[in-house]
Amino acid sequence: MASPRLETFCCPNRDAATQLVLAFQPQIFNGVCLGSASFNFLLSILQLLPKRNQGPKKLPQTSSATILLFVSACDLLGCLGIIFRSTVWLGFPDFIGNISVVNGTDVWPTAFCVGSAMWIQLLYSACFWWLFCYAVDAYLVIRRSAGLSTILLYHVMAWGLAILLCIEGITMLYYPSVFSCESGLEHAVPHYVTTYVPLLLVLLANPILFQKTVMAVASLLKGRQGIYTENERRLGAVIQIRFFKIMLVFIICWLPNIINESLLFYLETQPDINGSSLKNVRNATLITWFTMGILNPAQGFLFSLAFYGWTGCNLDFKCQKKEIQWESLSTSAVEHAYASQAGSSLKYESYSPKKTVVVNGHNSDEALGMLSEGSDASTIEIHLPPSGSQNLNDAAAPEGIRGKS
Repeated sequence: MASPRLETFCCPNRDAATQLVLAFQPQIFNGVCLGSASFNFLLSILQLLPKRNQGPKKLPQTSSATILLFVSACDLLGCLGIIFRSTVWLGFPDFIGNISVVNGTDVWPTAFCVGSAMWIQLLYSACFWWLFCYAVDAYLVIRRSAGLSTILLYHVMAWGLAILLCIEGITMLYYPSVFSCESGLEHAVPHYVTTYVPLLLVLLANPILFQKTVMAVASLLKGRQGIYTENERRLGAVIQIRFFKIMLVFIICWLPNIINESLLFYLETQPDINGSSLKNVRNATLITWFTMGILNPAQGFLFSLAFYGWTGCNLDFKCQKKEIQWESLSTSAVEHAYASQAGSSLKYESYSPKKTVVVNGHNSDEALGMLSEGSDASTIEIHLPPSGSQNLNDAAAPEGIRGKS
């Protein structure tokens, strides 16, 4: 799990609230973290492996698909950090017992404590920034145009801000050194703030950006033919549900962290956290602490389900022309299965005059394809004239969405 308390625990003069959660049944807690992280890591890998009914997988060629790829990578590496930390904690209890011992001579336990905690925090923080970039990109592609040329900016934002905030928080927390951290809550507050800023940003800003994108999509769909038919409503609903799934997974996985941190801050303000009047607060804190250990590592796998459903276990390890076996998380297994059963792709067909809508260099088909790729939108028929006929699956495929941007 990811919590700023992991770094705080490395200080020899850690506060009583941090000691409460990390000293309560550490073997059971780390066993829960190890089991959850390992289980979700394996399932996430299974989701990403090529399947026989999907064909060869290629590197994503759209900004949104690239962003989701980095979200997946951060989740997987974060899970590896949790697995590594929990394994050492369970397998070497004597080694863990020497963490931040006052006047201790062995620096390796403390180095492990700080290094593993920073590894987990940095990767999940970068994941939050990538999710924010995804919401920004979805909005810009409809209103202002965004493409692969903006990926560099997203890299700077995601990795740069994650590293900057992590270093700043750790520096303030371990001043003047990790073996002699300053006492009191004040020196730890900057570290907690830098940890939760990207999380709260996604929690508060992404729904607003998603809502604005959905409204812009509705206007774009009306502008295609001048009318808003049932097919347009269905396509708009698919995009809205896609955004809803993203936020639902995020809230489920990270709301316990916010609740737990709020309870711990409340306990820290009390003169005696072991008082009988605080028993219910302590119990709630420990329950949410264990809940974090289960849900935090599950984000990657749950996101893969939200993006393109369960892809099954029908693996295909055959190498076809040395193509890189990667596919963006936004490519739907449901789409491939439907196409294979139908025997042919659905086509845009003509029934009424079409009005082409251009969004700063991208036509409406490309913009909508980017937002609906990997969803059931690929099975929705939107009637357009023969002159504008094109394969809907092609419009939704990663390599044909915004390849000219």
